[in-house]
Amino acid sequence: MFIASLYNLKGGVGKTASSVNFAYMAAKDGYRTLLWDLDPQGAAGYYYHAHAAIKSSVKKIIEHELSIHEAILPTPYDKLNIIPADNSARKLDILLDAQQGTKKTFKNMLKEVAGDYDFVFIDCPPGFSNVADNIFFASDAVLMPVIPTTLSMRTYEQVKAHFEDKDIDLGKLMCFFTMADTRKNMHNETMQQLYKDKRFFEHYIPNLSDVEKMGVRHAPLEAFAPSSYANICYRALWTEIKEGVLE
Repeated sequence: MFIASLYNLKGGVGKTASSVNFAYMAAKDGYRTLLWDLDPQGAAGYYYHAHAAIKSSVKKIIEHELSIHEAILPTPYDKLNIIPADNSARKLDILLDAQQGTKKTFKNMLKEVAGDYDFVFIDCPPGFSNVADNIFFASDAVLMPVIPTTLSMRTYEQVKAHFEDKDIDLGKLMCFFTMADTRKNMHNETMQQLYKDKRFFEHYIPNLSDVEKMGVRHAPLEAFAPSSYANICYRALWTEIKEGVLE
């Protein structure tokens, strides 16, 4: 089972859209796939019309009152299941502290489904936290979407420094550009500069309106606009990521 978390220090960078699209594409490629929405906004679950069937399910999983299996819901798509977020996700840091959790808490919880899935995607809450560090430790790859701007470059450097400070394997950090507009000199220059760091995938996601339509359609791109340029870009990026992590 390969665990990939979608993370950024800040929100609004295409993290959830990417987790929804990657999970769908993995399932369509024949992999048994689980998407776990741990962002309190619950957007990943919203895309899939999924609402937590059990109140405070995240809290109950942390407190060992509920197994991960009991929180998993089906989606309309074959081989793709989801654990939607609920309000208790807002208190994850407090819950972990109360349980005196270590950095292995999420890793140990995910062992419950190790034989059931080929891929697990985690839509992470933004920011540095005990929750984020737990997810980083549990993940085989931390996929970080980056908008090619000066401030995003600074965020990227902060995340790298955090990995080093917390002794998290920097090799897990794999980045890709989102909302890129190659008509802008700043975007082009930033992309060329960061590509030199050898931590970014070659394919990127342009700033296209079809990605925004996912919220209107409550669906991943490939489900409603398979021939769109946005989906072609996501498919190319997913193929590159898949080949990179499974090699």
